[in-house]
Parts: sequence; C-alpha cells; structure tokens
Amino acid sequence: MKASGFNYVKLPKRAVAYYKNGAWGKPHLTRKATIDLSESAGVLQYAQSVFEGMKIYRTKDNRIVCFRPELNFLRLNDSCERMMIPTLKKEDFFECLNLLAKANLKYIPESSDGGSLYIRPFVFGSSAVLGLKSSDEFEFRMFGSPVGPYFQGKAEGLALRVTDYDRAAPHGTGHIKASLNYAMSLYPVSEAHRLGFAENVYLDAATRTYIEETGGANIIFVDKNGTVVTPKSESILPSITRRSILELCEKVLGIKTEERKIKVDELGDFVECGLCGTAAVISPVASILNGETKIEYKENGAIQKIRKALTDIQKGEAEDTLNWLYEIKQ
Repeated sequence: MKASGFNYVKLPKRAVAYYKNGAWGKPHLTRKATIDLSESAGVLQYAQSVFEGMKIYRTKDNRIVCFRPELNFLRLNDSCERMMIPTLKKEDFFECLNLLAKANLKYIPESSDGGSLYIRPFVFGSSAVLGLKSSDEFEFRMFGSPVGPYFQGKAEGLALRVTDYDRAAPHGTGHIKASLNYAMSLYPVSEAHRLGFAENVYLDAATRTYIEETGGANIIFVDKNGTVVTPKSESILPSITRRSILELCEKVLGIKTEERKIKVDELGDFVECGLCGTAAVISPVASILNGETKIEYKENGAIQKIRKALTDIQKGEAEDTLNWLYEIKQ
C-alpha cells in the first residue's frame, strides 16, 4: 500500500484494553474505531490523556519491524505516572503491538515507497468525574495509519520562527507526552502556518533565553566543527529519535555530539539545523526567524548523512548493529 502525507486512515482493526476495578484487562482487537464516553469523562473534563508515536516498516526482504518500541513503552509509563494513569504491563503493550500489526499487514507500505505504518498508542481517563480528581477507569488503545513524510514539499528545508508563546512551564509536563502539551501548541502553530512558517521554536518559559524544541519535534544543530549539538532542558520531551541520532553519531558514524543548554543568541553560530522525531524523522531546516533577524542554514551533508544512516537501519537496508529493530513475526 502506498502512503502519501501524514493523515489518519481508518484501518480494519485496532487493539484495546480496559482498566477497571484496579486492574488492566486482557488486550484484544476490535473493529470499532469510535469510543463511547460519559460527557463527564476525565479525558474530556481534565485532559487526562497521554500518547506515543511509533513506526512499523516493511523491509526490502519483507520483514515487518518496529523501531525501538521498548523505549516508547517506557516513556508511555513515565507519562502515565505523571498524569495519574495506571501504568501498563510490558507484555500487554507488546501484545497490542503484535495483534495490531498482524491484523493490518496489507496496509504496511512497501519499503520502496518511503512510507511506514504509524502506530499511535494512547491512554485516557474514561470514567465520569466532576471534582478535580483522577478517573477510576481507563482505556488503552493502539491504532495504525499508513503515512508518508510529515513535512510535505519542503525538500529545500523548513522555515521556522522563534515564538513568543510558551510550550511548557518549568516543573510542568513538558518532559512527558501528555496530550495537553500539544493542545497548547495548536494556536501558535496555526499562526505560524498563516505567516509561512512550518513550525515554532520555543524558548524556556522561565528566562526566555534558551532553545527548547518545536511544537511537534526536537531540534538539532551542527556546529562549524561538525559536532551535533542538541538542547538540554528538564522540560523537553526525551525524544527517542534524538536519542537514537546521538547514539548513531557516537557509535556508528564517528560524529561528536554534545547535549547542552543552547542560548537563542547562538542560533547564528551553527551551520546546519534539523527537526527530529518519529513523525519528522530528520527534516532539514533552512532558516529560523528570531525577531527581525533571519538566520539561514545551508545543507552541508551532515543532516542528510545522519538521516540516511538512521532510515537505512529502519528500512532494513543497513545492518542493525545496535539491535534497535523489533521484528513482528508474520
């Protein structure tokens, strides 16, 4: 199946599990793509919801693999703990992944098409609440959708802007994948799109001095010495793609890396820039507008080299020496 763009496509089956009476029930498949909820459900009243994003690939030798799903499982449980949601068992998470993939095999794009099956696990409070409290019942779902590139028609690089809006508060929920974090980004990104920008670059909310991330992806830079530099902050989501990029650079590509606080005034000191994440993979950035100053970046080969090395592993076109791929038996 060919996939174009990053849009929801309803597939025949999805995996689901319910939390009632203090325990998670057995995961199973369902054809039902809609959810029945009380009007006072915790997810509707107090945004008690967290999610993840993973990708399944069909390799050139027709294996079905998922990229580092154990890290998504661990991050999902970190998010659950912060949002007062019962954590999931590892075996249940992976049972859902296997059930979902096997039930929708024909919808996984071919390796040559450049697409993948995007997997969205999410958990939400389903029981009725009125006062500010956690739900007593929860629903875990995992669905898939065939997708292509997240940023369409941007081969020349993305245009970003430093925004005056804040994404996450100090000691808040910026470090977890809570749905509410992304709701906060909807208005700023809509405004950015109207002005011709692909994304916003957010600064730390406390001092508005340091680069954090964009609304939907982490940001990476390459300095004049060829070192890959990423922002360090307690309110940045710990991106699995960013972590993989740093490990790939250090262990395979022989590229130096540095994770540190990056002042917004340093934007002009870097020669390359990119956005990274499950959806974005690694997308080159052409420019960042900071106030009245436009900083431009040229493609010098580092971003594309890292992208190719990463995607070659994901698609099975390079040896998985770091054991990142989880194979789903057909």
